Amino acid sequence: MARHGLSLVELLVAATIIGLVAALVLPGVQAARESARRTQCANNLKQIGLALHLFESSHRVFPASGWTTAGPGNPAGKYVGWRALVLPFLEQVPVEMQYDFQQHWWEEHNLHVGRIPLPIFLCPSVGGRLAVTSVVAKPPRPALLLSQPPAATDYEALMGVQPASINPHLNRPFYNASNRFAVMHRNSRTRFADILDGATGTLMVLEAAGRPTVFRAGKPQLHLANDQGIGWIDSEGGFSLDGSSADGAIEGGGPAAGSFFAMNRRNDNEPYAMHPGGIYVVFADGRVQFVSESISLLTFAALATRAGGEAPIDIVP
Repeated sequence: MARHGLSLVELLVAATIIGLVAALVLPGVQAARESARRTQCANNLKQIGLALHLFESSHRVFPASGWTTAGPGNPAGKYVGWRALVLPFLEQVPVEMQYDFQQHWWEEHNLHVGRIPLPIFLCPSVGGRLAVTSVVAKPPRPALLLSQPPAATDYEALMGVQPASINPHLNRPFYNASNRFAVMHRNSRTRFADILDGATGTLMVLEAAGRPTVFRAGKPQLHLANDQGIGWIDSEGGFSLDGSSADGAIEGGGPAAGSFFAMNRRNDNEPYAMHPGGIYVVFADGRVQFVSESISLLTFAALATRAGGEAPIDIVP
C-alpha cells in the first residue's frame, strides 16, 4: 500500500507559515496584556485618589506624605506614611488594625505588618523585584537588617519641586520655599482651600515604579542601592521633582547637566513607570490621567505645585 506523508519541504513551509502567524499575533497579544495592566494600574490609582479624599473628609486636610510629628491620623507623633493612614479608606481595616500607631514604621511590629502584600499599591506592569534585606541608616531611623522584605509599592506622593533644580531652566528664579510644595509633603496639613492653582491641575500621587530596585532609562541597576521607597509602609519615599538627564544618570543640575526630562529616566526620587510612553498620575480632584513622557519639565513642574501661580512669563525657558 502507498504511504502518504509530508515531505521535508512541506514541513519547512508549514513551520514557516506558523512562525509568520505567531509573529503577527504575538505583538497584538502583548499589547492586549499591557492594556489590561494599564487599566488595572489606573484603577488602583483611582481607588487611592478616592481614599485620599475620604481621609480629607474625615480630617479636613489631606494626609502628609510622611509624618514626623503629631498630626491628623498620627496623634502619637510617630514616623508614619500616607499609605498607612489611608488603609481604612481602602477597605484594609484588618491591616490597619494590626498597625501600631504608637510605634515608628520601622519598629519590629510594624515591619511585620508591612510584609503584608497589598495589590492596591502595585502596578501590574512591574516585573520581578529584588528582596530588600538591609536598609542604610537615615536618622533617626537606624540601619535595618530584615529577615523578610517589606511588601512593595509603585505609587508615591509628589511633594513639589526642588527650586535649585528647576529654577536654572527659567529666565529668572521663580520657585522658593513658599511656592514649591504640592498637596502632600512632609508634615503637611493641606486643605482644599490651600490648593490655589486648582484641584484639577495639581498632582497628588503618581507612579514611582519598581522600587527599591533602582532603574535608569528602563534598565535595572543592581549595583545601586536605594534607601527610600522600600515598601508601602515606608514614610520616607515621597520626593520632589528635579528632572533627569536622558540616561537617568544625573538628577537635577539644570540645562547644563541635560536634565530636561520629567519622567521615566530614573525611579529613585523621580516619576517613573513601566508603561511605554508615560505615567499615571492622580490629581487633587481625584482624577486619574495618563501623562505623556514628552511633557516639558516646566509644564510638569507647574502641575507639581499647589500654589505656584505659574504664569506663562514665569515658565519661559
